[in-house]
Amino acid sequence: MTIQNRRERERAERHQLIIDAARELAEAEGWEAVTTRRLAEKVEYSQPVLYSHFKGKDAIVRAVAIQGCGELARLMRKARPAQGESRLKAAAVAYLEFAAKRPALYDAMFVQQVDIPFGTDEVPQELRDAFGELVAAVEPVAGERDLETLTEVFWSSLHGIATLTHGHRLRPDHHEARLDLMLSALQGA
Repeated sequence: MTIQNRRERERAERHQLIIDAARELAEAEGWEAVTTRRLAEKVEYSQPVLYSHFKGKDAIVRAVAIQGCGELARLMRKARPAQGESRLKAAAVAYLEFAAKRPALYDAMFVQQVDIPFGTDEVPQELRDAFGELVAAVEPVAGERDLETLTEVFWSSLHGIATLTHGHRLRPDHHEARLDLMLSALQGA
């Protein structure tokens, strides 16, 4: 291994260490607790080292959000059901479980203000992959309706349920009924 390769590998490891530390801190205390000073202490590097990887907290949250979308895409892909089962329900359940189990990550992906160009040609691949999994779930029930618009409605519904559930704004004992009603509406039943 050349010195240059080793340096690149070490830089990539530091980069990921900073992202992981931000995620851990956010999960433990919320995004407002994530500061470059606290991250520098947590990863045992100086703030200038952090700034050599990221322009600031917003850039770190952006990196976390992009990685999170990749994780969500892989999770939904893995949750795709066998023949005969509802892809729509499997995707919905996987999405909502992801949001419930990783609230700070979900917050970074879809609640925090991040400089990610959603809905444009500049969307990072991880976001395309996650949205693609939603599209794949909706496609069998779209019929004559616009597939991407219906997928956006599906995603919006899931996001609303996830966000309101996290904020304890919905009756917990009605989760399955809400999910079934939303899926029935999207399926045109």
